[in-house]
Amino acid sequence: MKPMPVCAMRLDGKTMLITGAGSGIGRALAVACAEQGARLLLVGRRRAKLEETRALLARPEQAMLLAADVTQAADRRVMRNTIAETFGCLDVLVNNAGVLCVGPLHGADDDELEDLLATNLLAPMALTRDLLNLLRTAERPRIVNVGSVFGDIGHPQFAAYSATKFGLRGFSDAIRRELMAEGIGLTYVAPRATQTEAAHKFDHLVAPYAMAVDSAEVAAAQILSAIRRDARNSYARGPERFFVMLQRLFPGLIDQALGRKLPAV
Repeated sequence: MKPMPVCAMRLDGKTMLITGAGSGIGRALAVACAEQGARLLLVGRRRAKLEETRALLARPEQAMLLAADVTQAADRRVMRNTIAETFGCLDVLVNNAGVLCVGPLHGADDDELEDLLATNLLAPMALTRDLLNLLRTAERPRIVNVGSVFGDIGHPQFAAYSATKFGLRGFSDAIRRELMAEGIGLTYVAPRATQTEAAHKFDHLVAPYAMAVDSAEVAAAQILSAIRRDARNSYARGPERFFVMLQRLFPGLIDQALGRKLPAV
């Protein structure tokens, strides 16, 4: 077993792959990691949005762009080959790409549910598997799975989304233990609701549920701090941490708190 790290991880010169880097948290994280000197492979479905992200970097030459869909096996092979041929290893994999489904479950069709599962849960599992050999060649490799507070607290109007984040949290715990003997770290990060391109989908729920909404930059700072600390888990600061503990100890209280606030639909 490799010795456990005892000092903060430095990103200068480290190779990082960030999925969902064309907007939101992924874009803000790319900017923050570039400032730390990381070499970036930025992945997203839309090339134009990735170009916008790269233009924000202090040194745009630090980033390679790859328009790819993490749910597609052929695209994941391209990611693997690009890293192998360009960098030779992968220090940090950030599974950030995700989609949002908001509203009563009866309003979600099969295509929406399948896309949600494929993007939020199956893709991080498959990409982690596909890139393991490249992570194994790094000195202090780390996988970062970007979840959500809704991966601990099943939230009404977010049932399917919560299910995918609960699954991602469970996968994170299991694969962390599976890879521990190889010295591959796993950090699960749970931001709270965040302002992204999809945030408008839950605008009508912010007031009824008294939701706190962070900027993408705040969420990215949380992720970056967790990476540098080699953290096991990271939860957003604020009352959400208390609610997560309450959910685990007294879930019935959360049932009453959230179940009574259902807005009219």
